[in-house]
Amino acid sequence: VYHFMFGPGCVSHCEGCSFLADHIDGANQHLRHHDVSLVVVSRAPLAELLPYKQRMGWKFDWVSSYASDFNFDMQVSFTDKQIAAGDTTYNFETRPRTSKELPGTSVFYRDEAGDIFLTFMSRARGGEAQIGAYNYLDMTPKGRNENGPYHGLMDWVRLHDEYQGKQAGQASCCD
Repeated sequence: VYHFMFGPGCVSHCEGCSFLADHIDGANQHLRHHDVSLVVVSRAPLAELLPYKQRMGWKFDWVSSYASDFNFDMQVSFTDKQIAAGDTTYNFETRPRTSKELPGTSVFYRDEAGDIFLTFMSRARGGEAQIGAYNYLDMTPKGRNENGPYHGLMDWVRLHDEYQGKQAGQASCCD
């Protein structure tokens, strides 16, 4: 399960989650033949997720955890009360945060008896292994060339349909 940062009412989509999601469909066609199901989950209602999925041309399964505690239980979403109290736990660390949504990957296993186990969690930069473009960039002379104001992913990644004419200063759906 990839936890895509897309809360209810999101109008500006997470470029980092979208960049990772661009890599899912290629892998998914092989994973299905290895008895592995990969799905994306977000808190927004399905009616808000599906138009964006269509815009981006993604084929993977995207489910909504709207009106459930799933993302909160997985410590990738936070309530207003948690944020106000500075009591948010993410990537095994409790500290103040301002974002209501953060990314992550959770792996579950269902055994022959039907019991389900959480077998793996990755948060924060742990999702980099799922971004194949990084592997190509890391082989080039300039590497990722993250030399903008943040020295990270958000300095250069854009939604794949917005590389030309990207509007600067849009608020994130996670804030």
